[in-house]
Formats: sequence, C-alpha cells, structure tokens
Amino acid sequence: MSAEFILETQGLSKEFKGFVAVSDVDLKVKRGHIHALIGPNGAGKTTFFNLLTKFLHPTSGRIVFNGIDITAERPAQTARRGIVRSFQISAVFPHMTVLENVRAALQRNLGTSFHFWKAEKTLFPLHERANQLLAEVDLEGFADTLTAELPYGRKRALELATTLALEPELMLLDEPTQGMGHEDVTRVTELIRKVSANRTILMVEHNMNVVASIADRITVLQRGSIIADGPYAEVSKNPLVIEAYMGTTNTGLQGAHA
Repeated sequence: MSAEFILETQGLSKEFKGFVAVSDVDLKVKRGHIHALIGPNGAGKTTFFNLLTKFLHPTSGRIVFNGIDITAERPAQTARRGIVRSFQISAVFPHMTVLENVRAALQRNLGTSFHFWKAEKTLFPLHERANQLLAEVDLEGFADTLTAELPYGRKRALELATTLALEPELMLLDEPTQGMGHEDVTRVTELIRKVSANRTILMVEHNMNVVASIADRITVLQRGSIIADGPYAEVSKNPLVIEAYMGTTNTGLQGAHA
C-alpha cells in the first residue's frame, strides 16, 4: 500500500446467515484527509466500522493499516496501533468532572487505568495535557463542571477530547452530530475541522451539510456496496447516489438526510 494511504480495505465483505451487509468493499483513506462514509439507513456503514475496529470479523477480504495487514488482529491490538472510534452515543462518565474524564482517558493511554490505589496527586502531571486537550475542543472553561451538567453538544466535544487523549492516528467518528440542534452541529463541525490538523478522520455522518463543508472525500455505500467515491461536488451529482438517497426525481443532495 502506498504511504499516501493510511487505511485500505480490499474486497472486504461480511455476511450474516446469507445476508450480505458489506459486499466486496475496496476503500482507500488518504493520510491527513477527512473522509466521509455516507449512505441510506441499512447501507452497511456501521457494520463496516465494526469490521475496521474488529468488533466483527470479515467473511472475506483484507484490512491494511499503515502498510500492515491487521485483518486478523484483536480489537485491543488495533486500538494500540492508533485506530480509535468515537461511538454514536456519548461515551463519557456523567458523574466525573470534564477534566477528570479527559484525565481518565490519558491514564488509559499510559496503561495505568486500573491503578485505583494511587493517590490523586500522582495524576497531577496529567493535568497540563488534559487542559491542552480541553482547549483544543473549546472546553477550557468547563474543566470543573460535572459532565452530567454539560449541554449535549458540549458532551460530544468532551468525547472528542477523550478520543484525542488516546493519540489516535486514525479517528473513526460515528455520526458525531446526531441528535444536535443547528448551533451544536455548527460548533462540532468546526471542532472536527480544527482537530483534523495532522490527523486522519473517517466519519459516518447523516448530515449532508456537514459532509459537504468538511469532507475531503466521500464514499457512498448502498446495500453494502460502494456506488460512488470522490469529492462532494462530484458525488452529489451522481445519478446512483441521488436515486439511493432521494429518488430519481431529485437533482442534488445538499441538505439531505439519510
């Protein structure tokens, strides 16, 4: 695999008792890009993410990351390589402060997550890095706030910070703006753009305005297969994509939701 591409799947397929959820997918993710994976409900996007993170094993095909075949690896091995996934549902500890959540993620990266007997003062060296991460996602003013008290959009920003704490080389974002109002969508979209500097992001996203504004490249799945791949301006005019999303009478995807 060329060093230009951080991730490549070759003929990746997944069947469930005769149902083909992902079918012969050849995907290349360019290093440093924001790459969006879109498609109607049931297109196979989440199954594809589960294959990348090893929550599912493929029926056939290969997954290559940084030139290494990682198809047979366990989830923890793949995570240690720097592939980190952010889930659709906010995955933070509600009864810890914002700073404590990020600190816990930093501990995990150090391999000290289960050292419960250590005095809290031993964690203070992590505070500087935790505060840097909070600043990166515009949460520096919320460090001492109980996470349960954060607005929904800010919780997603915190989840982004805890993901960054694991120092991912490839971030997999699973519908990062789901369930948000317009203001939160705008804020989180800008945060994704901001944190993408020197990182690669592969994201599943239903909001086409978000995809159009930040994705360098878009891959469209339908019934488990790729039907289009390219920049938004090109993909949004593809007749197969228009039909898959909105029916043959529509002429574009701007503002559409899967």
